[in-house]
Order: sequence, then structure tokens, then C-alpha cells
Amino acid sequence: MHGGDLVASVLHRHNVKWIFTLCGGHISPILTACKEIGIQVISVRHEVTAVFTADAISRLSGNIGVAVVTAGPGLTNTITAMKNAQQAQVPVLILGGAAATVLKGRGSLQDMDHLSLVRSVAKLSKSINQVRNIQSMLEKVIYAAQSGVPGPVYLELPVDLLYPEPVVKEWYGLKAGSKSMPWWMAGYLKWNVNRLFRYKHRPYPKLAKPVQYYPSIGQLNRVSSMIRESQKPLLLIGSQAMLNPGNAEKLADSVKTLNVPTYVSGTARGMLSKTDLPIFRHMRKKALKEADMVILAGVPCDFRLDYGRHINHRAKTVSVNLSRKDMNLNRIPTLGIKTDSAQFLIQLNKNNTNGGWKDWHETLHKRNKERLTEISRQAEEHTKFIHPLKLFSQLNKHLSDGDILVADGGDFVATASYILRPRSLMGWLDPGVFGTLGVGAGFILGAHLTHPYSVVWAIFGDGAFGYSLTEFDTFARYGIPVVAVIGNDAGWNQIARDQVEILKDPVGTELAATDYHKAVEALGGVGYFIDAEDQIEDVLTRAKESCLDGKPVAVNVRIAKIDFRKGSISM
Repeated sequence: MHGGDLVASVLHRHNVKWIFTLCGGHISPILTACKEIGIQVISVRHEVTAVFTADAISRLSGNIGVAVVTAGPGLTNTITAMKNAQQAQVPVLILGGAAATVLKGRGSLQDMDHLSLVRSVAKLSKSINQVRNIQSMLEKVIYAAQSGVPGPVYLELPVDLLYPEPVVKEWYGLKAGSKSMPWWMAGYLKWNVNRLFRYKHRPYPKLAKPVQYYPSIGQLNRVSSMIRESQKPLLLIGSQAMLNPGNAEKLADSVKTLNVPTYVSGTARGMLSKTDLPIFRHMRKKALKEADMVILAGVPCDFRLDYGRHINHRAKTVSVNLSRKDMNLNRIPTLGIKTDSAQFLIQLNKNNTNGGWKDWHETLHKRNKERLTEISRQAEEHTKFIHPLKLFSQLNKHLSDGDILVADGGDFVATASYILRPRSLMGWLDPGVFGTLGVGAGFILGAHLTHPYSVVWAIFGDGAFGYSLTEFDTFARYGIPVVAVIGNDAGWNQIARDQVEILKDPVGTELAATDYHKAVEALGGVGYFIDAEDQIEDVLTRAKESCLDGKPVAVNVRIAKIDFRKGSISM
């Protein structure tokens, strides 16, 4: 048994089904041991995809997602995805290789100070210095990732702790009878090897499962009283409420029973799949200005709420959050509750009856309907290429119950959020508050693995698609079906729109109208192209059929540049 076997045994105990990697000599024992124990090893084309996939696994399954990367550049390539997971509060485990313990700081291949690099983006970062500590330290970092405010963790595993002891001794030049080094050097190296492997099979403590947070009876009673006294209450639900997929159905039932007008964001958009819930999509800002009581369930007052200024300054606010910092961010709530926001709403439901607020509901319904009518009107406007609103209106008709939507892009994806209706409670995946481009390929892979019988639709801006293109090779190799719809306006339109108006120069915002569908075909997928409205229905039908046949599909749609989201840049 070697260090890689010890790592694999802990992952197996935590019901890890897949690890995601780009191979490297520093980590080979982990890969082979995982395969031997029954954990599938999936090799991607960039380490950032490995971490994005692990992120999606955590969000959709509730089990921790695991990425295994080699030393040096293998780790540096993950930093964006680690920061995205940190901002989205997703538990992810990154296992990284490292130079041999005796060679650190001596110019070894890909040697660097990994811990200093990841300290600002990892909830916990540790390094192993003896084989006997591998399992206990791995348990510790997994526990940290899933406890309190979840987040990514990093564990460094030097190469001489992963390979079998005889191999390490040979690397160190300690073969029997060898006289290739001075006696004092041989003595030091023998001492170091003995230190590395001493008590390597020592039993290790199994840590308890992460603590679950629940609101107190007093907190629930106070919020219930505030709701009953309110004339215009609002409930805002964010991604944090969806961290445990097992709570999704109960959470949806609670929203229905509470009957408080609700707006959702991030992963919580999946609740739009339930058409009988009191969830509104449009005119949120105006509703917040009129509300007299607002519950923020896993939603901080950051730029998305204009740092709290979108909310009526006279309104009572209840902020429910796992993070005390986020709970009090930019606006001190009337009542702050540090707890799991999903559990809070589930328990609050047991404490309340339907409050009615008939007039308030009717007002919001009317505004929502008016906005939908305006969007439908805009979708019919004549444009040189496909109008994005028209495309999404027709795409909606091709979505089926259980389908999953992956969002990766700027203007095109944000436009989609006004139109597309998710078809399952966990059926909307976007990067989260960090606004990262490039999550698409990893999220597609994670979505299919956790929901193999669902059709995965990915909505890509053409700019964002450049990050994920080569992973269609991965999809083809592993038989990962997807329908990727690419909005190709040959530019970074969200940035160009304001840049050109304010600064009179499109520099840096222009792209070519690339034949992405042909590139996907060359990588082993199926490609389609749309440049006229009368093609949309037929192509989407054929694309979905190809996906159901197990193929990765790209639909390259030549879209018009529109001003639907003019002035949307956030600060």
C-alpha cells in the first residue's frame, strides 16, 4: 500500500464517485489507486475544468467534488475556479502534487510555494510531511470544506509520500550496495525516508459529519410576527439556500405555503421550474422599493442589490445567512440570523399560515405580465441576424421536465435568464457572484454525471465559449451528451455597448464570426449552424435528437447585437 492508496481509501469512504484531473507524474499514484478502488478518473484538457467540474458535482449531488492536479502550473491553472467556488460558497477538494520533501527549495521540477499561492482562495490549505498523516489530514480538510460557510480546500501531497517506499528509496539513491554518495549524505537521506514512512499504517480518527445549523424558536416567532404585520412582504432566495440538494423539494413546498412573493437568483432559479410557486421574475427593483418587509435568504446586499439601496430604506429586513459578514454586508438588518437559509424557510413554514396579501400579489402579477408582453414585442423586432429573445422563446419549447441549463456568458446568458424557464429544482447552474466566464465545460460534465438521464443544455456567449471549446474532446472521449447553444454576435457585446457609447472605441471587444460548430465536429462532436429564423425549430429538434443519441452537440447561432440590456455593467 502506498500514499495514493491511502488517499483513495478516504475518498471512497466519503462516497466520491469521480475525480477530475489532468495527469502529471507527481499525482500518478492517486489516479491509479482511485481507479483500482472503483472511483472513475476523468481526464480533462485544462486543470481549471477539473475544479469547475468538482464544483458542479458538489452543487448537484451534495457530496464533495474532487480535483487532482499536478505541481506548479497544474495548481496555478486552478486559481480562478477556486476563487469562483469560494465566492459561490461551494465545498470543493483540490489535491495537489508537489516536489519531493527533500528537494523543496532546491530547484526541483515545478517546485513552488503552493500554500502561499492558494491561501487567499482556499478556506483551508495544508501540506503533508509524513505518510501516516495523509488520511487524518484529508479528513480534516474535507470537514473544513463542508462546515460553516462551505468553500474550497487544498491539500498538498509531496511526490515522495505518494509512491511506494522501495521506489522512493531508489530515487534517493539508497539501493542496497550503492556507494554513489558520501556516507553522511546517505545517512541523512536514510533518516529522511524513515521519517516519511514511519508508522505509515497507523489508524486515524474519523471526523464527525459537518454541523447542521437550525434557527431558534425565538427567531422563528419573531420573523413570523414581522410577516403577519407586513402588508407588502418580499422573499429573496439565493444560491446558498440550495447548497444541500436534498432540501430542494421541502424548500419549494415551504415557499408555496408561505405565499410570500418571491424572487430567486443563482442556483435558486431552479425553483422557477415549479409554476405553482409565488415566484416573480421581472420588475424586482420596483418591488423592493415598495416592500415593507424583506427576507434575504442567503442573499447579501452586494452589487446585485446596489449594496442594499434597492431595498426600501423604511422596510424591515431579515437577513438569514451562514456568513455573519454577508449577513451584515452594507446594510445592517432589522434581524440577522446566522443559520442555514433553507432550513430557516422550512422551519418558518411550520410556524406560519398563508398570509394572503392578495392586492400585493395582483400588483406584482400585473407588472410581470406587462414586462413579458414588452419582451415578446421586442422579440418580434426585425434584425439582420437572429434576435436572441426570439431564439430563447423557441428554445423554451424544446425543454423537458428534468432538463438542466448551464449558463456561461455575459450578455447572451443574462438575456436568457429573462426568458428560459428551468425544468428542475436543481436545473440552473451559473458561476455565481464572481461572474466567471469559462465554467461551462466543467458544469456540463458535472451535470451529466450527477443526472445522466437529463438533457443538459448549455447557453454560451461566443466569447465565453472560447474557454470551453477544447473540452468537447473530453465530451467525445467519455460520451458526454450536451446541447451547447452559442450566441455568436462576433464580439463581447455587454462590454462593447457601453464602452463605445462612453469612450467611442470598440478596441478589445471585437471577435470573428467563427464557425464554432465546425471546430466541435473536428473534436468529435456534432455541429449545427443557424443564421435564419426559419431554421431554429428544425435545428433545435435535430440537435436534441443527436444529444439523446449520446453525442456532444454545438448549435452555432448567428445573433444580432441588441440593446435589450443597455446599461447593465455593474460596479
